[in-house]
Amino acid sequence: MISDLKGFLDEWVDKINVPAYLETDPVQFPHKYSHVPDREVAAFLTATITWGNRKMILKSASSMLEKMGSSPYDFVMSEGYFRLQGGNIHRTFFEKDLVYLCKGLRACYLEFGGLETVFAGKPSLWDGIDTFRNKLASANDGVFSKHVSNPNTNSACKRLHLALRWLVRNDGIVDLGIWKTIAMSELYIPLDVHVGRVSRALGLLDRNQNDRKSVEALTEVLRGFNPIDPVRYDYALFGIGEMGLDLTNLK
Repeated sequence: MISDLKGFLDEWVDKINVPAYLETDPVQFPHKYSHVPDREVAAFLTATITWGNRKMILKSASSMLEKMGSSPYDFVMSEGYFRLQGGNIHRTFFEKDLVYLCKGLRACYLEFGGLETVFAGKPSLWDGIDTFRNKLASANDGVFSKHVSNPNTNSACKRLHLALRWLVRNDGIVDLGIWKTIAMSELYIPLDVHVGRVSRALGLLDRNQNDRKSVEALTEVLRGFNPIDPVRYDYALFGIGEMGLDLTNLK
């Protein structure tokens, strides 16, 4: 048993949360822009396709953003997405799905002036996600997309929480930290297979499902380690899992 679990995780965060991480992670794409709205659009669109093979994700995200020209935000606001022909972007995500998201993002900018306002000031970020999801559907004739998770059905909403981590966390290393009205303490862990498996091996999570309840339970434990920035441990938990470390040695 690891005697100092917090210290162990902090060491792994320090190993993984370094500038070189950008070269291998999808967060590199919003970093390519300097304009805040461009970064926001790139963050949400890129996070939406973060599932499956990592190299494939990077290739798909690059191709998707190339379709949008030099400014993803201008592409959205000028309705450039109507020129898309319906091709495949990433696995089950097609150009029609990109059109859906772009229409929803445009509606959010027109109504709120920025995406941060959609999520800020809510009882929790789950409520912000619910608002965001409903706004996207409203802009698309009331249709909900399978690519935008529903927090009210106990979904972990991993990809949305990942986008929020990118936009809110502000340690000046990997995450963008461009949203200032949402505290890092409000973030929830982006719970995927790697994070769930390592968390259970370390005794941080005793639920078997990777769902909303597990996200809340795990995040609460991590807040005990760092109440200001609990989601920093995403780097350790994801990194250990992705590297295929022998988890029996962690017990």
